[in-house]
This record gives sequence, C-alpha cells and structure tokens, in this order.
Amino acid sequence: MVSCVLCEASRGAIASNGSAVGVWDAHPVAEGHLLVLSRRHVGRLEALTRSEQQDLWSLVHELVAEPPLVRRPEGWTVGVNDGPAAGQVVDHVHVHLIPRYFGDVTDPRGGVRWVLGERARWW
Repeated sequence: MVSCVLCEASRGAIASNGSAVGVWDAHPVAEGHLLVLSRRHVGRLEALTRSEQQDLWSLVHELVAEPPLVRRPEGWTVGVNDGPAAGQVVDHVHVHLIPRYFGDVTDPRGGVRWVLGERARWW
C-alpha cells in the first residue's frame, strides 16, 4: 500500500461524491483553503477516468457554490499543479480552492500567475 498524506487526509472529508472528496488544506495559504482530491490514488489528471474527472470537477463546483466557511469569499483562486514540472509536491491528484477577498494582497491582477506566492512554500 502507498503511504500518501492525501489518502490519509481523505478520511477527514468535509464533502464527497462517488470519486472525489473535499478536505481542508493542512498548510493553507488563506483561511478556508480547501482541496478536492480523487478517492483513487493517482498522481496525474490524465490518469483519472472520465467519470472520476466529472466527480472531481463537480465537487469543485459544489464547494465553490456552497463553501463550508464562516465568511463567504469574494472570489476564488482554483488551481492544479499537475506533475513535478508544474510544482506538484504530493503525488495525488488534487485541486486547490483558495478563498479570496478584496485586500488580501496588494494587487491581485494576474490571478494564478501570482497566487499568494509569499505564503505558498510550506515544504
């Protein structure tokens, strides 16, 4: 059996459907940072079946539409690091849902090009 921090985290799911689970990020860059991950341990998006992909993105939509947060975000940064060349550190498919608020950074223009970079490095 593979030892995986996200497989372990999936046991604490706050939302789920057939092939995906939502969990709190263990190293959040913003309050309420969520992850949506595949139930099946695979490293890359391309390894997911079409059904698994549908479940993953369906749960992303559900959590963005009805977030389990005290304060409703004014926007979201949604991101995937797919493979080591893209910055993926944990070899398990997951989508970051980062709640965003006006004023959380000085200049949010550029979105995913500058995703709270000064707070991103946790490893």
